[in-house]
Amino acid sequence: MKTIRIGTRDSELALWQATTVEKKLNDLGYKTEIIAVKSTGDLILDKPLYELGITGIFTKTLDIAMIKGEIDIAVHSMKDVPTLLPKGIKQTAVLERANVFDILVHKGNVDFLNTEGTIATGSLRRKAQWLHKFPNHIVEDLRGNVNTRLQKLKDNNWNGAVFAAAGLERINLKPDTFINLDWMIPAPAQGAMLVVTMEGDAFCDEAISKLNHYETEVCTTIERHFLRTLEGGCTAPIGALAQIVNNEIQFEGVLFSLDGKQNYHIKKSCTFDTYKSFGEKCANEILNNGGAQLMEEIRKTLKVK
Repeated sequence: MKTIRIGTRDSELALWQATTVEKKLNDLGYKTEIIAVKSTGDLILDKPLYELGITGIFTKTLDIAMIKGEIDIAVHSMKDVPTLLPKGIKQTAVLERANVFDILVHKGNVDFLNTEGTIATGSLRRKAQWLHKFPNHIVEDLRGNVNTRLQKLKDNNWNGAVFAAAGLERINLKPDTFINLDWMIPAPAQGAMLVVTMEGDAFCDEAISKLNHYETEVCTTIERHFLRTLEGGCTAPIGALAQIVNNEIQFEGVLFSLDGKQNYHIKKSCTFDTYKSFGEKCANEILNNGGAQLMEEIRKTLKVK
């Protein structure tokens, strides 16, 4: 039996995710080896993500390693993965989702929420939603892996920083001083892990597909179709969350302007029979109601052609 080479970024969280997949495969009787690589997104920390000008900055290095045959599969935080995968690479398993929401990690005093304050995040989506709710606040850019960002929060005089709850929970770094931001619509596929394989690799395809969690796959499919239809390859403040409630899929999606002042919001539900086209339909509704013009303004501002 061949050894499945698992490609991953080398951050603590990415390695935790790869090890989780490895354990599941080992439990099924497969042999594995973890191969860690450093991504461009981890190396360039002095620029906001949107300025780097490429979607998939955290996945590109692993894509290349897969195409060159250096690894067999790759494990990603699904929200980092472009909605269109490179030619020859396919989505094979979405693992059961963890906590989908964002949290604010603060320094023990939250009085600033009622006055003026400074918080940090590298995400346009989090920034726009924060400024929408707290227009008097300042939002600073924050880059790096989870550990780096927590350290930067300590080292700066910011009041707090926004993190995905799942990332901190997975590696036991969630502090006591946090607030659940259940009003903030998460990134499409937040809290889910994706495993990709090469097309034509029947061995890995069969092995990895055993790890797929159907309900999570359905919800993340809707969210990512919503994102792909709205953004057209441009980074923008887009949130999306699909949840299964009593055999029905409830969906909430939002597109914000960069300053958080404008937003287009949709809340609808669908059945399992219609979910494959549902995300796209919701996005088109937003685009037709003024969202297309807002996306054009965002592209111009971010200089994404």
